[in-house]
Amino acid sequence: MSKKYTVGIDFGTLSARAVLVDINSGEVVADSVFEYPHGVMDSSLPSGLPLPADFALQHPRDYLEAFCKTVSDVMAKISPDDVIGIGIDFTTCTLIPVKADGTPLCFDPEFENDPHAYAKLWKHHAAQPEADRLNEAAEKFAPEILERLGGKTSSEWLFPKVMEVLEKSPRAYDSTAHFIEGGDFLSWMLTGKHTRSYVFASYKALYMHDLGYPSKEMLRYLNPKLENVVEEKLTAPMVYTCDVAGYVDEHSKKRFGMRDDAPWLNIGTAVACPEPDAHAAAPALGMKDSGDMFSIFGTSSNYMLINDEYKIIPGICGVVKDGLIPGFNAYEAGLCCFGDHFAWVTKNICPSEYHEEALSRGISDIQLISEKAEALAPGECGVIALNWWNGNRNTLVDASLSGMFLGMTLRTKPEDLFRAIVEANAFGTRVIIENFENHGVKVDRMTAAGGITRKSPFVMQTLADILGKTLCVSGYLHSSALGSAIYASVAGKGHPDLSSAIEAMADPCATEYRPRPEAKAVYDQLYSEYLTLHDYFGRGGNDVMKRLKKISSNSKGDKQ
Repeated sequence: MSKKYTVGIDFGTLSARAVLVDINSGEVVADSVFEYPHGVMDSSLPSGLPLPADFALQHPRDYLEAFCKTVSDVMAKISPDDVIGIGIDFTTCTLIPVKADGTPLCFDPEFENDPHAYAKLWKHHAAQPEADRLNEAAEKFAPEILERLGGKTSSEWLFPKVMEVLEKSPRAYDSTAHFIEGGDFLSWMLTGKHTRSYVFASYKALYMHDLGYPSKEMLRYLNPKLENVVEEKLTAPMVYTCDVAGYVDEHSKKRFGMRDDAPWLNIGTAVACPEPDAHAAAPALGMKDSGDMFSIFGTSSNYMLINDEYKIIPGICGVVKDGLIPGFNAYEAGLCCFGDHFAWVTKNICPSEYHEEALSRGISDIQLISEKAEALAPGECGVIALNWWNGNRNTLVDASLSGMFLGMTLRTKPEDLFRAIVEANAFGTRVIIENFENHGVKVDRMTAAGGITRKSPFVMQTLADILGKTLCVSGYLHSSALGSAIYASVAGKGHPDLSSAIEAMADPCATEYRPRPEAKAVYDQLYSEYLTLHDYFGRGGNDVMKRLKKISSNSKGDKQ
């Protein structure tokens, strides 16, 4: 009897990775990673056309190429007859304007120089004015929406991005048949069937399980042309976690531009409901009990918590019934910049002699500065940071905030700043967890995954010290891809339910980081200082960050 497999493919910010998993043992028998050729387009379009501030776009062709390459790689040595399902997860809200047949609008030569025809990546923050207007409208027409979403909607979400397209490029808006999440786009390309993932819609498109989308009245108030946007550009059959979104059809290879002789999925292979990228790690990390939380630490960070109770908590991304594991309420929060902070310090602050030292030792610049930072004692650097280089997702929900260092002297070195930003990320995480617990949703168990958990014991130990909690780190790097493969095993009928699939396929805890009491005592003092700065600059005590951004934007406009 041949083994049976599922494929899970995780679309992140800079790359996609696929895994082939044995559904009975959970063994990952093959994996493949593909970096997007266009990366994140935040300064110019492929044509060279400059982009305004706070833009973050992607080219959907990268997603198609990534899918073809990684899926072909992992299936190269097996029969497609042995693959019972495929699962997809994707960054969110990464929004693609498409035509009636699902073709991205930016593929049309008419729109190749229109930035609003491209995929707006999750961290596209240029729609903050639209988000502010949406918050004002929701307070007037549907305050219950804001209550469930932590008090504010974000520029990262669907409706602000749709509003931005409508108001900045009406021609692109009128030519768009559907605004669709990246995961739903790939599901459509595989199956020929246009569906909407309930989880994407609930977390990022203001869809409520008992209320639906925002009312026509509220949308008309925002812009008369938005009154019917749900029916005209957002409606499709809704699919739910572990459901089958469709089946691979005979035209899928053509849609992906795949060679006829390349390894491919059989026609009729089940395609599971797409999931948000961080969320998809839930089954891989064994989330099964109320109070379980997991975190994904990468360029940004996400914190997902399941609980029996449904509570209204301010300053989070939201709470969704059946949002991660059917039968539980799923809470989401996150930091919209985590590993990106470390990369920024390394790239912009390390002097040439650090690079030369790293080169001579055969290590990367970031490894060198991390080593130097780790050698410092808690509090020794004398610097504290606010970790808002990319704004604040939670609990302030304000993309217009920016970062800062405080306490620098002529003795301050690059490793001091690196350590300060590592600590600031952990302080920001503590703010989020305390916000949950102060509102009656306890965090009993914390599991972590993502590239940083494997690359930096220093960062993980600092998190444990500052949080005062034990962190269990997954033993497998691509947890979201593995989670998507687990969802696919249920959709493909390899397991009768998600609980059985988790039991067979979940990745066990490989490493634990326990808080050190002496370090936590110092960090508690620093955390108090962090909270003072957090509230002063983040809650209106001093809006200097926003004023500086406005001056900068006006100055750039004058130069152009």
